[in-house]
Amino acid sequence: MGDRWQVEVDRSVCIGSAQCVHHAPGAFRLDTGRQSHPVDPETDANEKILAAAEGCPVEAIMITLLGSGEPVFPPED
Repeated sequence: MGDRWQVEVDRSVCIGSAQCVHHAPGAFRLDTGRQSHPVDPETDANEKILAAAEGCPVEAIMITLLGSGEPVFPPED
């Protein structure tokens, strides 16, 4: 069984670039205010979702391991 992730978008930081939608179609959507939302905040670990977080120009996407809360992205220093 693979890892499960909690995906969150800090909408106070999100600028609506839609890079998340580009990198992970179907995993993120923009609302009418062009703010990103994860389609399923609790999801299986997925390279496309990780690529979306890494490609966010303002690092508004946070991914943690479901249950433990251990950071996946951004990584702890």
